Amino acid sequence: MINRRHIRLKVMQSVYAMQQSHTSDLLKEEKFLKFSIQKMYDLYVLNLQLLVEVQKYAAKKIELSKKKILATKEDLNPNIKFIENRLLAQIRDSVSLEGYLELNKLNNWDIEEEYVKIIWEELNSSKLYKDYMNSSEDSYHEDRIFVVNFFKEIIAPNEKLADYFEDTMISWVDDIPFVNTWIVKTLNKQKKENPFVLGQLYKDDQDKRFVSDLFNKVMLNHHKYEEDIKEKTPNWEADRIADIDMILIKMAITEFLHFSSIPSRVSINEYIELAKDYSTSKSGYFINGVLDKIAKDYTESNKMVKIGRGLL
Repeated sequence: MINRRHIRLKVMQSVYAMQQSHTSDLLKEEKFLKFSIQKMYDLYVLNLQLLVEVQKYAAKKIELSKKKILATKEDLNPNIKFIENRLLAQIRDSVSLEGYLELNKLNNWDIEEEYVKIIWEELNSSKLYKDYMNSSEDSYHEDRIFVVNFFKEIIAPNEKLADYFEDTMISWVDDIPFVNTWIVKTLNKQKKENPFVLGQLYKDDQDKRFVSDLFNKVMLNHHKYEEDIKEKTPNWEADRIADIDMILIKMAITEFLHFSSIPSRVSINEYIELAKDYSTSKSGYFINGVLDKIAKDYTESNKMVKIGRGLL
């Protein structure tokens, strides 16, 4: 499921896009923000489906080999351990996966079968696959470990597949690392006795509301924060502060003032981490210093009031 840090990243991207385009259509941008998050779920589903499609492709290869005129003994009696992998069977038979694919018309691997072939050929020639196929162990535990490593070692790092995803949806560039981690967690926690069910996009309704609330509150109030930021950066003109740094500072201030249950230190740490990944090498230190001063001022003036968990 999407976590708060990735939600903040998505909001940051939408705020930046709005400011760069000089548009004031909040409703339109909020709609695109939610669309971008929903499309991230498509990426999650497509990767899971790819595992199954590679297995289906392998099964087709076996059936074609059996029909060869000069079929060998190996062709006629193939090793079907991969074809009978228990975890892949659970994913293949998943009602929630099939329903989502049909509802959202995600037929990417029917149209782009070449990527299924690319992944299969890489898997088939790998030591991972050979060791699995030659292993005498036959258990759900071994099947699950193999599928997890299949994804981590073959699918996740494949550059051609990454290029395809980037061409399909530009926002997936930033989503891929998060989705890859999400898939590994999903596979690792799957149990032999349970049917495979897709993970939820949001942890709960509160996280779902957080998307809209944070975005709208930042956009409606960000001009009010500029004087406070100016006071804490006397040696900096506003246009000298990196655009992303300014957005991250304003987002943190929004959390200080409008999200009473989020501790100020949590907000500061989250935006420092985003700055490290998406701004300059010194942005983390800069943002930490500015936000720490602002948080202290807001606390002393009772402008920032935290309740419950937010007191910690």
